[in-house]
Amino acid sequence: MNSVNDLLKVLVLKKIAENQFNGISKTVGSPNVFGGQVLAQSLNAANRTITNGRVLHSMHSYFLEAGDLALPITYQVDIIRDGGSFSTRRVTANQGDKIIFIIAASFHKNEDGYEHQIKIKDDIKQPEELASWSDMLQQFGDFLPKATKSFLEIPRPIEFKPVDIINPFDKKDLEPHTEVWFKLKGDSSTLDLATKQQILTYISDYNILGVALHPHASKAHWGNTQTASLDHSMWYFRDFDFNDWMLYTLDTPSTSNARGFARGHIFTRDGKLVASVAQEGLMRPLKS
Repeated sequence: MNSVNDLLKVLVLKKIAENQFNGISKTVGSPNVFGGQVLAQSLNAANRTITNGRVLHSMHSYFLEAGDLALPITYQVDIIRDGGSFSTRRVTANQGDKIIFIIAASFHKNEDGYEHQIKIKDDIKQPEELASWSDMLQQFGDFLPKATKSFLEIPRPIEFKPVDIINPFDKKDLEPHTEVWFKLKGDSSTLDLATKQQILTYISDYNILGVALHPHASKAHWGNTQTASLDHSMWYFRDFDFNDWMLYTLDTPSTSNARGFARGHIFTRDGKLVASVAQEGLMRPLKS
């Protein structure tokens, strides 16, 4: 996938029955279905059953089984409630007779109320000062670990620019936070809010679990740690567009019991807080 149009061909599902949809998968470099893809596809399914103009404001999900890239995914939407202000949907993702994922999503009518938000960092490096994943592959590809190089070689519809580049050969523990700029490739000017939220959800599963490895980087890395997303929650606050770079700030309050917990906030470049994210993932040290 090289652009937003390629991404939408994956995220927009085919309707096969009432409240039932089928989706295909594209690899992002891992042997299983990317969690962000399943998250976004499930929201596409849920939104297709919303007929009252309400807007997604939160979702909570669990990854139950690894998804098979070769098999279609069927999404079954249950209409739980359409109340006076909120609508709730439950979506189950299946491959064959196996449930691989469940999500609950809530939609809210537009209302006026109080408003505040946390601020974006004042001294954050701007994307024009930074190298992208593509730049890093071009400049350092011959020196990167094989797995890292293979991951960076996968074509993606998003460009990422980490604020700090981590040297994989420098074995030292890192601070429990990081920031990444990202930008969607291609023309996104005609996207409606629901579609933008689905794409943002897809993007939100990139980078987040990695920050939970930072405090243990002197001994832990992707090669000696079994990792998998266990759950993913997201809250959507404000409308936005993808015509400029956006900032994903990430931190990790805790790791314990072979699980890592990470949080994130997504800002527009001018400092508008668009969404917040939380995820817990498996972080199991592999025995040598």
